Formats: sequence, C-alpha cells, structure tokens
Amino acid sequence: MIKKPTIITFFLVILFIGCLPEKKKKNETVTETETITSNDYQDLVKLFHEWRAFENPPKLDGAPDYTKSTFEKRWPTFKTLQSQLKAIDTTNWSIENKVDWMIVWAEMNGYDFNHNILKPWVRDPAFYKSVWEYRSDVPAHEGPTHHGTTELWTYTFPLSAEERQRFISDLKVITPLNKQAQQNLSGNAKDLWITGIRDIQYQSVVLTNLKQKTEFKDDTEIVSIIEDAIASTNNFVKWLLDESSSKTGSSGIGKDNYTWYMKNVHLVPLTWEDEVMILKRELARAWSSLKFEEHRNRNLPELVDANSPEAYDKMADEAAKSLINFLDQQDIVTVKPYFDIALREHLGEYVPKEKRNFFLIGEHYDPRPLYSHFYHWFELARMDTEPHKSEIRKGPLLYNIFLILFYKSY
Repeated sequence: MIKKPTIITFFLVILFIGCLPEKKKKNETVTETETITSNDYQDLVKLFHEWRAFENPPKLDGAPDYTKSTFEKRWPTFKTLQSQLKAIDTTNWSIENKVDWMIVWAEMNGYDFNHNILKPWVRDPAFYKSVWEYRSDVPAHEGPTHHGTTELWTYTFPLSAEERQRFISDLKVITPLNKQAQQNLSGNAKDLWITGIRDIQYQSVVLTNLKQKTEFKDDTEIVSIIEDAIASTNNFVKWLLDESSSKTGSSGIGKDNYTWYMKNVHLVPLTWEDEVMILKRELARAWSSLKFEEHRNRNLPELVDANSPEAYDKMADEAAKSLINFLDQQDIVTVKPYFDIALREHLGEYVPKEKRNFFLIGEHYDPRPLYSHFYHWFELARMDTEPHKSEIRKGPLLYNIFLILFYKSY
C-alpha cells in the first residue's frame, strides 16, 4: 500500500531484531514440550488458533469469567501454549512469517502482563463497560476491554430474527458481569476507580435510550432484559461510589513494568526514559514548527470559522477532497476507492460555537488537520475490504499491539 515498500521491510527487520526474545540461560530447565520442535509455519497458524480460543475466557453465569480462581486454574494451560510457541523453530522462514511468530509471542506476553501486572478486572471499573455505541477508530478497543461487550454499531435496526437473538445474547452478559465485577474489583488504584465510575454511569444512560427505541415498543423480552441491565448497572455504580472513599493507591504500574510491556508486547525496543526523551524532543519540534508556520503566514488574513450547517458542510466536503487529492497526487499512498467512502462517514457536523470542544474548534476552521488523523478509518476499511493474507494478521491484534505493528504490516 505504501509507495516505498523497502521502508516497511527495513522497519520490520529492525523491529524483529530489536525485539527478539532473550535466549535461555545456560542452566535453565527446558520442559519436555519445548524440546519437541517444529519448523512448519502451519504449526504456528494452528497454535495461533488454539491460543486465541484459550485467550477468550470460559463463562460464569453467562458472562466471561475473570475470577481469581479461574485465572489460577488456567495458568498451566497458558504456560503450555507458550512453551509450544517457543518450541517452533523459525530458521529459514521468510521475514513475514517470522513477524507472525513475533506477533503470537507478543500476544502471549500481553496475556502474561495482564495476568500478573495490569489486572484490569481487579483494578479498573471501566474494564466492565459492556455497551459500546460506536466503532473505535483502531482495529479493536483502545485499552483493556472485556470479552462479552455489546457493540451497538454492529447492529442494524429493526433487527432480523437472527440478529435479535445475537442482541439478546449480548445484553444478557451485562447483569451477571456487573455482579461478578463487585467480587473481582479488589484493587486500590484510586484514579482508575474514580474515572471508571463515569463510564459505568454513562452505560445506564445508553441502555435507557436503547430501551426507548420504537423498534422495541412491543418486544417485552428485550425490554425486560434491558431493564434488568439498567438496574444492575445502577447498582454497580452505587457500589463503586460506596467503595471509592477507600481507594487511596497509585494507578501506575512503574517504569520497569512499562518498559517490559513496550519491549515484549508492543515490540518497541525503547525504555520509559527513551520514550520521555523522544516526547520532549518532539514537543520542542512541534512548537518550533508552529512558530515557523505562524511567521510564514503572518501576512495572511485570520481564518474564519464555519458559522452555519451549510457553511460547515461545504467546508467539510472541500477538505475531504483536498486530503484525498493530496495523498494521491503527492504519491503518499496508493489511494483506494474506499478511502473517500471511509472518510466521508466521519466528516462531522456543525456545532454551535459555545458547545465546541478543542477538536471541534479546530475542525470548524479547517477540518484537514483532524481528517489527516482519520487515516485510521482508511486502515479499518482496508482491514474490512482487503484483509491481510496471514491468518495471524487479518484481524485485530490483541493487547493494543496494532497501535505499533498493525499499520506497518502491509
């Protein structure tokens, strides 16, 4: 997709070399599983599907089971899968197949990290947010999310008979999961706790609006399930509020843990200190660039914001055309027909001046800076329209690995 594939190949080679797992220590015990090696790429694909099936937890009362006892019971199975991966010999494999091995390795590291360090099901109430109205602008949700969410954006109302059953199945997760959450959430991360309450509170609002949809007026079964979910969510919020005064601890995981996560899950060979240095340097560059641009354009008239829905729509249309033409005519990427379609689904709409937030203020003067960020939607459209040939890379990667690697995998 990118015009200069050698750049991507170079990136992947460096990424692979920089993030190779450490060799076993000389006297480290090798399990029987690890001594049985395979050099067949298809064995990696098979293991990948077994790993993904395992990663989705079993059910407890119809909801994903995140109880401590279940995690402890399943840990030996995880270690077996991890050993099977390490036993695969990638000698003489192509770079792309070696990268696939690294992705599975990184996903397993993500499970390990969540299990032992992050523990969002123990520390973060927002982990239990179940109802999502809109698709994320990345392949999966950003940050930890449980395995039984209701993705409203995937449904078209009124529902078909088949979709109605899927919808009911999704909604039925909420009540038992909220109940389970009150047993699992024993952490002491104050900031995560306080901010997480907001997400659960808003879920009650979304469910109430959902219940009022005209399509459900005569559907007593769905209405009853939604009412149970609302009551359960409100009870969960009350419990969170009651417990909040006792939360006094830090929400951070520490620099060493952050560095391990970056290197072994996100496959970025940088430390916390490296990241801080880079961010400070980039902030300085950004300020310098801004001042240069302000000086270069000092004699131009000030921009005028869109002051009506008609003015906004006209400006948004011109901005979308401008961005697509720029990407195409400047040989930035190979522009596909679905680029324009994907962008136009997110052009926004006119918002009165007094209600505009930071992003909306800029968008009403010139939407192109924000639309350039919307390159995410091109990637998602590509994932939907032209899925990667690799079984391992064709869908969203787990543990937010896609933030670094997904967009480079083409």
